[in-house]
Amino acid sequence: MYTHFDNYLIYLKVEKNASPKTIASYQKDFFRGLDFFADLLKKEDHAVLPTDLDHRTFRHYLAFLKKQGLARTTAARHLAAWRSLYRYLQREGIIDDNPLIRVASPKLDKKLPKFLFENEAAALVESPDLSQPLGVRDRALLETLYAGGLRINELVSLDLGDMDLATGYVRIMGKRSKERMVPLGSKAVEALKNYLRDARPRLLANRGSKKTQQASKTGGLQIMPLPGKLNNAVFLNRWGDRLSSRGIRKILNKYVEKVSLGRKISPHTLRHSFATHLLNAGADLRLVQELLGHTRLTSTQLYTHITSERLKQVYRKSHPRAKE
Repeated sequence: MYTHFDNYLIYLKVEKNASPKTIASYQKDFFRGLDFFADLLKKEDHAVLPTDLDHRTFRHYLAFLKKQGLARTTAARHLAAWRSLYRYLQREGIIDDNPLIRVASPKLDKKLPKFLFENEAAALVESPDLSQPLGVRDRALLETLYAGGLRINELVSLDLGDMDLATGYVRIMGKRSKERMVPLGSKAVEALKNYLRDARPRLLANRGSKKTQQASKTGGLQIMPLPGKLNNAVFLNRWGDRLSSRGIRKILNKYVEKVSLGRKISPHTLRHSFATHLLNAGADLRLVQELLGHTRLTSTQLYTHITSERLKQVYRKSHPRAKE
């Protein structure tokens, strides 16, 4: 079985461009499952074959995961990893039948994504202090997240060459190296222009100063930035280096507290808000799918549940016969 694991993980990396995090997660799920199957079959783990496992074996595994107190979503993820492996093994001709066809995934509670109302989103993105370079940066950062519906890692990896502010588009490299062009609104474009003109050069000038301060405190040599080495990152931290995802979360938390939204907000909440507000305004579902970079339409359709609930609320509040 270990050989099949290795081959499949190589396939994910080379053919599917899966991220290292995804591959590590699959590997962890496979190893945990294999330990259970070896105990159940009373065999050494290296002696377990794909054909040793049938639909009853996998149902026993789901029952084991439930007994361990794992959430349904986690159990479903474990099963999905094995399901994808067995589809691969069947395509490669290693097995004739896929036993997981007869195994149902755990039924999941439907959780709607959290989002901000339009006035809340506006208050959040407009809250930074524009008299300070970091405030100008933060305004551009929040506007870009909300206007483009970007994932946090997409924002972190954004380079200067990815932007065409004359046309109002940015090039985004999404999951599995899938590229898409995303339009930005006039407010986001203006905020980015102000940041690139007034604040980013000042942050870039600080590059290397953190290491210099640390060295001076310890009596060490001063470490200056390497000559000729460019930093093409759009968003920089106070030391002139690329802003990290952790740094972006800290920035967002700061302004959430400032505008007193009263609930936990993540960078992905702005992405959810982006999609919800577009659909509320009548945008086509396929268009929103393209803007978000979703491979499957079902991922985007989740937002229609939010808009339909909002329609119900408006109807109940506004229609004269809805209150009877």
